[in-house]
Amino acid sequence: MWYVYFLQLGNDDVYVGSTNDLKRRFASHQTGQVPSTKAHLPAVLKSYVAVETEEHARELESYFKSGSGKAIAQKRLVRRDKRTD
Repeated sequence: MWYVYFLQLGNDDVYVGSTNDLKRRFASHQTGQVPSTKAHLPAVLKSYVAVETEEHARELESYFKSGSGKAIAQKRLVRRDKRTD
């Protein structure tokens, strides 16, 4: 099983990645071992999609990093908590 996952970073950006071991990969983000997210911790796992193959996971990851894919992810998969001040 492969996973495409969405992290909300401390700077409110969304990071999209893929892995075959979601717990290990998320832990590596949390401990600052991933250069692309290290400076923007903490990271919150907002959602993930499970698929059967690495090829499908990589295709979805690429899609969710594209313009239309980012819009779908924001609307359907990441949904930021609404804050009331």
